[in-house]
Amino acid sequence: MDKFIKRIFAAAAIVLAATAAAGKIDRRAVVERHNVETAKTNPKSPAQVGNGEFAYNFDITGMQTFVPFNTLAHWAWHIAPEPRGGEDFGGVPFKVKGKTVFLPVDREPLKYPQWRRDFPDFKLSDAQKRRAKWLAQNPSAFNLGRIGLALTRRDGSAAAESDIANARQKLDLFGGIAESSFELDGAKFAVKTLCRQGDDTVAFEITSEAFESGNAKVFFEFPRPNASGYPLYVGSWDKPELHSTKAEILKNRAEILREIDGQKHFITVVWNGEAEMSVDPENPHKLTLAPSQGKIEVFANFSKSGFAKGGFAFAESAAESRRVWQNYWLSGAAIDLSKTADPRAREIERRAVLSQYLMRINSGGSLPSQESGLLSNSWYGKFHYEMIWWHSVHFGLWGRGEIAQKQWEVFEKYLPQARERAKREGYRGAKWNKATGNIPAEWPHLIHATLIWQQPHPIYFAEEIYRANPSAETLEKWRDIVFETAEFLASYPQKNGGVFELPPPLTPVSENTNPFETKNPTFELSYWRYGLATALKWKERLGEEKPREWLDVLEKLAPLPTENGVYVLHEGVEKMWEKFNFEHPALIGVFGMLRGDGADAKTAKATLAKIRKLWNFDRVWGWDFPMLAMAAARTGDANTAVDFLLYPSKNFEFDEHGVATGGPCPYFPSNGGFLAAVAMLAGGWDGMEEREFSEESRAFPRGWKVEVEGFGRCQ
Repeated sequence: MDKFIKRIFAAAAIVLAATAAAGKIDRRAVVERHNVETAKTNPKSPAQVGNGEFAYNFDITGMQTFVPFNTLAHWAWHIAPEPRGGEDFGGVPFKVKGKTVFLPVDREPLKYPQWRRDFPDFKLSDAQKRRAKWLAQNPSAFNLGRIGLALTRRDGSAAAESDIANARQKLDLFGGIAESSFELDGAKFAVKTLCRQGDDTVAFEITSEAFESGNAKVFFEFPRPNASGYPLYVGSWDKPELHSTKAEILKNRAEILREIDGQKHFITVVWNGEAEMSVDPENPHKLTLAPSQGKIEVFANFSKSGFAKGGFAFAESAAESRRVWQNYWLSGAAIDLSKTADPRAREIERRAVLSQYLMRINSGGSLPSQESGLLSNSWYGKFHYEMIWWHSVHFGLWGRGEIAQKQWEVFEKYLPQARERAKREGYRGAKWNKATGNIPAEWPHLIHATLIWQQPHPIYFAEEIYRANPSAETLEKWRDIVFETAEFLASYPQKNGGVFELPPPLTPVSENTNPFETKNPTFELSYWRYGLATALKWKERLGEEKPREWLDVLEKLAPLPTENGVYVLHEGVEKMWEKFNFEHPALIGVFGMLRGDGADAKTAKATLAKIRKLWNFDRVWGWDFPMLAMAAARTGDANTAVDFLLYPSKNFEFDEHGVATGGPCPYFPSNGGFLAAVAMLAGGWDGMEEREFSEESRAFPRGWKVEVEGFGRCQ
């Protein structure tokens, strides 16, 4: 699909760039007024440079000197040796639509009486439990290495960050280059840091008289992978015998072969300037570069295929970084809120600019991104299918759909396994799983096996592509994915009388209910309608006969459940507003994130008001606030939409680098969701009433002065 994507968006990029160049917004000024300037390290939030596939995270020195931040890439995955026995994972039995089906679940769900009643004698073997744990942890993302300054004080002691003075760091967002400066015992340091955009190379230009005295050196250190679920600093520095580092040191160059459990990757270190490279005699996984003059350029290229060829020059790399980043900012959409008096506007603009920078680095690669991107590890580095929406849809809304396409290729790549999964569980078509990595391995877990709201995603994404390029070529490229997904959507419901229901076992978006008692959840029913209706539209576009079953299921699908004039989590839920008013309030996502299939505006507005009054916003996740903002926009309340985008929750803070919190890890669905909501307010949505939209304020609050370029409408 790659060549096709490039052809689609090449012309669009030219048009958008030309539009931006001729537009009224001074894009450079918008971006640069939000350049990040700091004076100390935030130990939980590094600065970043990257190219979408690879990222280097660093502290106040412009390197990983004092804090072991990570160097991560979308291609850097580790698979540990399989547990003894090597048997396939068989799973746990469940009653699904009256039949016994084995689902990939890692333990017997003993706390649920419904399951114990159906399978009182089943017991998962210890070997199967070991296999399930291995599948959860493998493949896992790993840290490629740490590069920093080894700083020594005049008395010979190792320097700490508290020893340095006059520290300053400026991250130039428009060019993708950081400049850091500080002093140690009177010696001045200046460090420029960038990531090359054409390959996975981090580059430094370092100036200091401390090199001549030997009080400053550059170190390279490589950890072994660890299988921890939520490490901020990825990798283990113990047990050196469990991995291998072999370095061949040449003139101004070192070629380092890393091998872990039979898997290899390559690091090429190049330096311009007089320096000596050596291997630490006490640590085979650490190398030190000792410059003898006051300035040096250092490059570290990481690759899974081989050592880098050719020369390296910092000036050329800096020019390339500026060129690529400037093209990014000058293409696609832009928004300028500087003429708005409302003080909220400044923060909206800051978060939008920083989120665009971060999302290109962390969610712009060859695979969908894990929740913490290329900053740290979450869930062993695996990406979540349901989160692909929040990581990627904003790219298209901001006129940069080609970046989203790289992630969406995973549906074509993993389609065979999705078909097998559906067949194994008794369905037709393709069933998409919950969490995986660079191979389509299933992570056994009750929630993973029963979560379904990700299933219509590829149809939504395909429709986004078609809206950008409504051609026969688009239809042919995505037809199998759309139609196989729709086949699953049609075969999943269970007929009860004259109604098709979404039956248990089922885990809704909120992941906080008994899966054996959950049926007909509101969000999923609306998304099911969207998926089938859109797939039928694709049949019509292709001139093909519409499947009778798709039409029948769509027509007779259960209505969205309501109680006292508002939507509820799922049909039959008891005391929802007291017991289940936490986690994702996706019952309102049907009329915000989604276009409202099966819903109505009046009920949605009443539901949003009740959520605002009764929901526990300290127990939600970061993308919930943009989802609520989108619902507020669709129901005509622009002021509330802005309030939600700036909601003062501990799970929705955007720090000085723009990194959003929202759980135990940096949480980039917050950033992606924020950009999607801003795009909706800036560009509008299908079917909106024109009174909700003006040339001056767009769909922002009345009185705002909003200048925009390049936004399309949301579905």
